Amino acid sequence: MPGMTHMALVELEKAGILKFVISQNVDGLHLRSGIPREKLAELHGNSFMEACPSCGSEYFRDFEVETIGLKETSRRCSDLKCGAKLRDTVLDWEDALPPKEMNPAEKHCKIADVVLCLGTSLQITPACNLPLKCLRGGGKIVIVNLQKTPKDKKASLVIHGFVDKVVAGVMDLLNLRIPPYIRIDLLQIIVTQSLSSDKKFVNWTLRITSVHGQTAQLPFIKSVEVSFSDRQKYKEASLDKQPFQLKRRTVINETFDIKLKLNFSDGCGCPCTQINIPFDFKVPPKCFELDKDDIFQRLRETAFQDLGCGQNEVIERKVLSSPKSEVTVYAIVSNVKTFESNCLSNGDLKWLKDGVNGTETSKKRSNSRKRKSRS
Repeated sequence: MPGMTHMALVELEKAGILKFVISQNVDGLHLRSGIPREKLAELHGNSFMEACPSCGSEYFRDFEVETIGLKETSRRCSDLKCGAKLRDTVLDWEDALPPKEMNPAEKHCKIADVVLCLGTSLQITPACNLPLKCLRGGGKIVIVNLQKTPKDKKASLVIHGFVDKVVAGVMDLLNLRIPPYIRIDLLQIIVTQSLSSDKKFVNWTLRITSVHGQTAQLPFIKSVEVSFSDRQKYKEASLDKQPFQLKRRTVINETFDIKLKLNFSDGCGCPCTQINIPFDFKVPPKCFELDKDDIFQRLRETAFQDLGCGQNEVIERKVLSSPKSEVTVYAIVSNVKTFESNCLSNGDLKWLKDGVNGTETSKKRSNSRKRKSRS
């Protein structure tokens, strides 16, 4: 789950202060926190990301991809014009850094006013040399790390301390609020229907599956409890193994609500959420696709006001003719985490200004060519 520093960087990016993020981690937390993909270089890949080698499409999953080393996975590109086999994006030891990530990282370091190095030993090449590229243009390096690094002497400011504490102090000084992390997951509910041979009954199957494919796991759902609006006529069911699936037969002219209680996995911010599904065989469902960004924003605002999770909304519904199926995609708030920036004391940090030797910034650097302001 993204932490305080991840979310502070999101706010700094929204404020126009942070221009680009370079990460050596493969946990995908910067992307999950809300840093735009075009402002992020993941040098060593992302263990939750698959990419299409043919058309370049990327797929950010809610589960860890099963392979590493840029190998083929079990899924294909969903673009109907492509359909190529997807590959994982995590580098193995012998793999070179991908130009798609390295080139923008180098570009932004060269034009940066400040390169802020947070919680890194700056020892792994070639990534450790990226901050140095700002110096020729008059930029400065700031390092925040518990231990010394090989690049400390090149830095204008070195702080030996916990990154979260330092960043929290910076946000206080800038009078910026660290936003909460609100996780929104997607799932799809598929109801497949068919008439019995005597045309008196409806045979239907209910499936609760991942939007990444019916065989993919739903890591945030532990179990599903199914009940009905007419409890005396229809028996309840408990589904505790994936894939979650229920088969039933009902009279053709009966209408009722299917009530789902989705129990969240350990680590989520609340125990469950509930979804009601109207069932009427004679009334054909309508297809629609709503603005996902608007729904996500509305869910975030509601979750922040409630300081809790479990809110859900429909974002898409489509109907398939063969077999007759209704596929509905839901967005669900599965976690909310808030952050408080604590005031720092001088004892928490060791400040080393203008390089580790305490020397003043050289005239050559301070008189370096004037740099144009960047919007």
